[in-house]
Amino acid sequence: MSRFALNQWTTRRWSVAEAVDGCVRHGVEAIGLWRQNVAEQGLEETVKLVADAGLRVSSLCRGGFLTSGDALDDNRRAIDEAAALRAACLVMVVGGLPGVVPGEPLGTISRDLAGARERVAEALAVLAPYAGERGVRLALEPLHPMYCADRAVLSTLGQALDLAEPYPAEQVGVIVDTFHVWWDPQVFQQIARAGERIAGYQVCDFLSPLPADVLLGRGVMGDGVIDFAPLTRAVTEAGYTGDIEVEIFNADVWAADPDEVLSRIMARYGELIGG
Repeated sequence: MSRFALNQWTTRRWSVAEAVDGCVRHGVEAIGLWRQNVAEQGLEETVKLVADAGLRVSSLCRGGFLTSGDALDDNRRAIDEAAALRAACLVMVVGGLPGVVPGEPLGTISRDLAGARERVAEALAVLAPYAGERGVRLALEPLHPMYCADRAVLSTLGQALDLAEPYPAEQVGVIVDTFHVWWDPQVFQQIARAGERIAGYQVCDFLSPLPADVLLGRGVMGDGVIDFAPLTRAVTEAGYTGDIEVEIFNADVWAADPDEVLSRIMARYGELIGG
């Protein structure tokens, strides 16, 4: 279990302090943090809590949403926060079509998908050097195509790798998230192609049927349709040796006792993922 990492959103009811304490009590060595929770706790206090507990920060989520407005300043702040936390990477959810806001009715939008992807590339050209100067690795996360309109115009690992390739691997990598990539017929070839660019491996299951709010369609490993063994084997054979985060967005999981949730996902991780 030495590579198991708790993504804080899985136990959403816990503050940073509570999540750190939970990790210590359950013998978890790494935690993935979210910026809004870090802001509530305070950046300096979070740095101290994590250091005092002897935890690694497997990721900071999230930067990105590069397709609408001027997102550069906020992403520079996210990079600075990741540097302070010594996070293994800053997860980049790149954003959907300009004007499309997650969870809100459509107003004035752009339907120029190619143009939105070009905006991402232009922003990355500015942010990658800034991150590199601060020792932060940007991790592009492709999302399942059902989120293309409102959350990420990157839908495949291949697209993310194409964007990352102009930059050093230690500066721009990719996230392999089972929920988002399991369906892709090219996933194993692209994982092998990614190699040293794999900045993080996140696991959860894909539920069927999906709930009305598809954002909450992530399940505990074993509760859905994903075959984890070949994906984990591919990531390992590609050379990834970092932490493996369990990241679950699910209303029932969030409503449950966080200690029970953590015990359950650790058990399923041991059965289906391993180290």
